[in-house]
Amino acid sequence: MFEAVERKGTYAVKLDETKKKFGMDDLLPLWVADMDLASPECVQKAMQKRASHSIYGYTVYPQRYYDAIREWMKKRFDWEIEEEWIVPCYGVVPSINFAIEAYSKEGDGILIQTPLYPPFASSVKHRNRTLLDNTLIYENNAYYIDFEDFEKKAKDAVLFLLCSPHNPTGRVWSKKELEKMVEICTMYNVLIISDEIHADIVYTKTHYILGSFEKARNRCIILNAPSKTFNVAGLNTSYAIIPDKKLRKAYNIEQQRSGITNGNPFGIEALISAYEEGEAWLEELKKYLEANITYVSSFIEAHPFPIRTIPTEATFLMWLDCRGCGVSQEELVDFFVHHAKLGLNDGLSFGQAGKGFMRLNIGTSKEVLEEAMQRLSCAYKEKM
Repeated sequence: MFEAVERKGTYAVKLDETKKKFGMDDLLPLWVADMDLASPECVQKAMQKRASHSIYGYTVYPQRYYDAIREWMKKRFDWEIEEEWIVPCYGVVPSINFAIEAYSKEGDGILIQTPLYPPFASSVKHRNRTLLDNTLIYENNAYYIDFEDFEKKAKDAVLFLLCSPHNPTGRVWSKKELEKMVEICTMYNVLIISDEIHADIVYTKTHYILGSFEKARNRCIILNAPSKTFNVAGLNTSYAIIPDKKLRKAYNIEQQRSGITNGNPFGIEALISAYEEGEAWLEELKKYLEANITYVSSFIEAHPFPIRTIPTEATFLMWLDCRGCGVSQEELVDFFVHHAKLGLNDGLSFGQAGKGFMRLNIGTSKEVLEEAMQRLSCAYKEKM
């Protein structure tokens, strides 16, 4: 059911940007967070049907779009939302930037938790806000929130950019952890912007949508998309869920100022078809990805690599602890690129807390991962 699709000639960032990013193009690209696996058949058919029409003009968001999102939230997360809460968007990262503009001013403190997906920090810096880093605690091969430091930083913040589930660590925040963060943010009047784009790809644990918490409902903005789940990131379709009317109005004003108001006709069809018909496919995908995670973890554990795999509770991304290699970050990246011939994300790009780590995308076929592990093994024997 799942196999890697040849992407050459499709202008895929993961392939076409490999040489620019790594200085060479004979690598296995396992970096950008999209998958090499085909989108579900229901999405493909919806795209083909829409493409068969000869006009691709300005497009509105139909009732089915809103109904599909509401039903998805209800059946997947037991969260009943109102249609008016939904704000169609262009992408989660643009939405983070709109939110920063809408709810803060230059110089204001914005709280994040590193290691973290790079656009969080860059969005804060590019908009001249003050970055407040609540670095996660890494202990016993797992990540935890430093709540003492979180509260200290929250006192100086107006916004908290939450990544839930967390990228790159793969943590699924527990209900207790989320409630504690909401409690502290409420105490210090900090608004929460929650990026939940990886919420659908959670394995054994339960993901709690922050907006489903009564105490958080009017103090948060939920950002989501079918992008990661159904491998449609190039269609630039996402949405915000904003229960509070005043917050929603402020966000809408900022988004309209950007000039992004119309929908992508293909993105709309992809979301509707995925949410209406893609649930069974998603369950099979999760099984496949989990098997990939198990394979990589088992392979690394069975070999004398000074590398540890962090338990991946969500996402199709694995966070590798390579500090045992005893080399600098530059030497670590050089080993993966020039010796193992593997294109992974440099952990340092996720903040100083990512030093000594690398991020591996397992959203591909097992055959590709087997090749990757063989390359790693051979390179280690030769170099280390």
